[in-house]
Amino acid sequence: MNTLELIGFAFGIIGVYLTLRENILCFPTGLINVGVSSVLFYEQHLFADTLQQLVYIPILLFGWNKWRQKQNQDDEIIGTLRTSEVLNYSLITVLFAVILGYLLRNNTTASIPWIDSAATSASFLAQYLIARKKIENWIIWIAVNVLYVGIYIYKDLPLYAILFFIYLLLAISGYRTWKKQLVINQA
Repeated sequence: MNTLELIGFAFGIIGVYLTLRENILCFPTGLINVGVSSVLFYEQHLFADTLQQLVYIPILLFGWNKWRQKQNQDDEIIGTLRTSEVLNYSLITVLFAVILGYLLRNNTTASIPWIDSAATSASFLAQYLIARKKIENWIIWIAVNVLYVGIYIYKDLPLYAILFFIYLLLAISGYRTWKKQLVINQA
């Protein structure tokens, strides 16, 4: 266990908790978490995870700006994806995972390129859906967090395995919380 893992752990928990509460401070907290995590994952040869953290920076900035703009108007309500969006996003996510996995497997010393790429690709989609306040983000996070618990156990990153188990619990809670709000919004 090292200092980066401890800092990433702390800011990760705080960031997801703030997201669950629809608190805009989830975005700057998330930026600190991804900065620390990108360095840690690079050191562990989890290159898809490293890329993921770097891509999160513009996605977090996008979400922060989108949520900030909505604070000046009516808050954006939680919504769901249309079937066509689910199909399109699924196709894009799978294609990205395959391309990234192939590139990492054949061009780097990535530790577990295929699994890492699949989790990273799905995480991009989930983070984008948070910015759009789509409830499906939590379903994706549930699946991704299960995968990451295994990855971090395998990579001997115990705090991150615990962190992603807590993320899993928070994602379940987030889904339930946002589902209640969605029902209220639809009434």
